[in-house]
Amino acid sequence: MIGRALTAAHLYYVQDRTMDAIAHELDTSRSTVSRLLTYARSTGIVDIRIRSPFAAPQRLEERLADRYGVTAQVVPVPDDTTEVDRLQRVAVAAGHALLELVHDDMTIGVAWGSTTEAVSRHLVPKAVRGTTFVQLNGSGNTQTTGILYASEILSRFAAAYEASAQQFPVPAFFDDPQTKEGMWRERSTRRILDMQASMDLVVFSTGSAGSRVPSHVYSGGYLEADELDELSEEGVVGDIATVFFRADGSSDGIALNDRATGPTLELLRRVPRRLCIVSGVSKLASLRGALEARTATDLLVDEATARALLE
Repeated sequence: MIGRALTAAHLYYVQDRTMDAIAHELDTSRSTVSRLLTYARSTGIVDIRIRSPFAAPQRLEERLADRYGVTAQVVPVPDDTTEVDRLQRVAVAAGHALLELVHDDMTIGVAWGSTTEAVSRHLVPKAVRGTTFVQLNGSGNTQTTGILYASEILSRFAAAYEASAQQFPVPAFFDDPQTKEGMWRERSTRRILDMQASMDLVVFSTGSAGSRVPSHVYSGGYLEADELDELSEEGVVGDIATVFFRADGSSDGIALNDRATGPTLELLRRVPRRLCIVSGVSKLASLRGALEARTATDLLVDEATARALLE
């Protein structure tokens, strides 16, 4: 099926043959050719893009690149679209964008959360060899281990690319920084930390307490009321994989970060490719802070948020 779909796609999109001509060449029916082309698009064999020098999204992409030094992809979404549908559209675009970023022999970090959960449901299958997806931060709290939620996201990524997955079975936040320090010395934990230190690509979104589609770290019982108050007093605008930052991108001196299990922003900045996926203007402050922190090399965002980011 894949071979015939590839041949049909090449004849149709590259050689500009008609479907009738392709059907004759492949000794099949026109309807079968249509199904092969549909299969080629759905599986990522064919990646159709629309590029216009007059399109508003492309102008926004150029301005984002100039201002923040990122490779940007702006997803056109009508302003009156619901936040849930907006996220789904961004997630579909992200699933296709990852086709160009995921290759053989890579170590890829994935942060769990509402956005990456949506993206994991819209990944376009692509077989790679020697690639491993690694969980960026722990997912347990006082109410749940969080293993099922995080592992489902990671497993979908691994399955889509026929890759392996490495979970990180620790809490999202330790109660005591010293407990974290001790755990970080354990060989089983160090194995995951060493993988994170050698990542080629990281996929994440920014968390925000005010997001209209609730960020899981804020809505899933991970933070107590006094901890949320503390973050507000410290000027925190968002987080990446449970590591918090301020509007200027700084993260030093934020007490909760000493107990967080996600990678430091400094470690993230050392990863060659860093795809940040954000949907919704309600995440504007956290997105701007993340960009000020230079945590992203690639940005995928909806049109309304892109406009607000540049205003």
